[in-house]
Amino acid sequence: MKYTVSFEEIVWFDSSCQNDREMASYTQGCLILVGILVTLSLPYSHAFWGNENKIQTAVFLSPKFVLGPGSVENRFYYNVNFPKGHIAVRSFDAEVIDEAGNPIPLHETYLHHWVVVRYYVRKGVEISEFDDPRKFNESDYISGRNSGICQNLGQFFGLGSETRKTSTHVPNPYGIEVGNPTEIPSGFEEQWMLNVHAIDTRGAEDKLGCTECRCDLYNITVDEYGRPLRPDYRGGLLCCYDHTQCKVKHGFEAVRRTLYLRYTVKWVDMDRSVLPVKIYIFDITDGWKRSRCSTGIIAEHECKVEYDIESCDATGIGNDGCIDTRRISLDMPFGGYLIYGVAHQHSGGTGSALYREDGQLMCSSLPTYGEGEEPGNEAGYIVGMTTCYPKPGTVEISKGETLILESNYSRIRHHTGVMGLFYILVADELPKSMHALHTVVQTQDSIMVVTTLWAAVALIGVVAVIVVAAHYRLKREGEDGYEAIGM
Repeated sequence: MKYTVSFEEIVWFDSSCQNDREMASYTQGCLILVGILVTLSLPYSHAFWGNENKIQTAVFLSPKFVLGPGSVENRFYYNVNFPKGHIAVRSFDAEVIDEAGNPIPLHETYLHHWVVVRYYVRKGVEISEFDDPRKFNESDYISGRNSGICQNLGQFFGLGSETRKTSTHVPNPYGIEVGNPTEIPSGFEEQWMLNVHAIDTRGAEDKLGCTECRCDLYNITVDEYGRPLRPDYRGGLLCCYDHTQCKVKHGFEAVRRTLYLRYTVKWVDMDRSVLPVKIYIFDITDGWKRSRCSTGIIAEHECKVEYDIESCDATGIGNDGCIDTRRISLDMPFGGYLIYGVAHQHSGGTGSALYREDGQLMCSSLPTYGEGEEPGNEAGYIVGMTTCYPKPGTVEISKGETLILESNYSRIRHHTGVMGLFYILVADELPKSMHALHTVVQTQDSIMVVTTLWAAVALIGVVAVIVVAAHYRLKREGEDGYEAIGM
């Protein structure tokens, strides 16, 4: 009598022999156990969630804007294109292109920033792409801002010169939830606003000065509403508003050209398998304070968004270790698990980080400077910021906890209008299987140790099954003269 050998089961079958059936049952049981052990030995991202909703992608263009040498575009476009429905956004990327779709380098058109903001508008009310929100009837317009903490930084998405090489990916099974019908006020619809701030530096006398919005280069003494600037205000957003002009070299000429912000959105349909994350933005200039109200003590945040960096020469300090370091303490009005983090800095930035009060690093973000001329690698410009993706469950923020935000800049030269923002995504909960593991294994190191042990046990189990099966087969062949068929 011959036996059929199957690699998946490693079972030698003989219906006339009770011992064979017992051996098959024993072997199958071992293999089930080994399968479980192998599953436990997989990395958490495979062991706990393997099925992902189909990712959808759409590419959109902003309304066109036209720039000539030294000119500035800083407009707010309402009701821009955005994916419809109840979805979870997985990434949002953007870059400036010309009419032919060619990427424009930063040394020609500097992308100071772009931001995307959600709002709700009453159905039937038409909002132009270029409407001024100050003219909106308050009863027709409701902000759909992020979760905090700066009241004047309500965007869902946004970056600056670093946009081409900064990851915005939200890892599975998380997503930025939008279009939830239960959150849209009755009688309203969800829409999106895009703000693009771009500066044409072709032929500029001082390219860096133009990108840092130095008031003397723009010949500006009042803001866009005609209000006089502070005497000590030397540069920043108040000096490079829409249609201002930075100084260019005498006699320089170049054509005005039509440009667009091309943005790519990736998303999945929202369902129970997707865990929503909340968006929080911290600002190193936040002059927040605690205030007492009828419900208790609350935090009032005053985020100035930008600040200046004095040069080492101005302070009498040499170039060695010439770094401006700013740190602020922030009380967290929320709790949850840190999923993603990234900083936003301008030229001269050397990195930013988020710490616990005891000094433990939670997340850091460092700039990448370009070294060439091609788009995405422009020398002297920040072309990317590193991001942090903590392993799920390893970085938990407790409500009321005090965190430390740090922002660092080089002080080799004077800088105006720099920023020190930090953008994080926080989940209220972990995937159920991951949460169960987290209650047993609390640290990343422990997870690695346990995973390694399970892998070793699984390997031992596989070897044991093969040895037992081989021994049993040899024994049966010796006793009954059965012939084994190999694969």
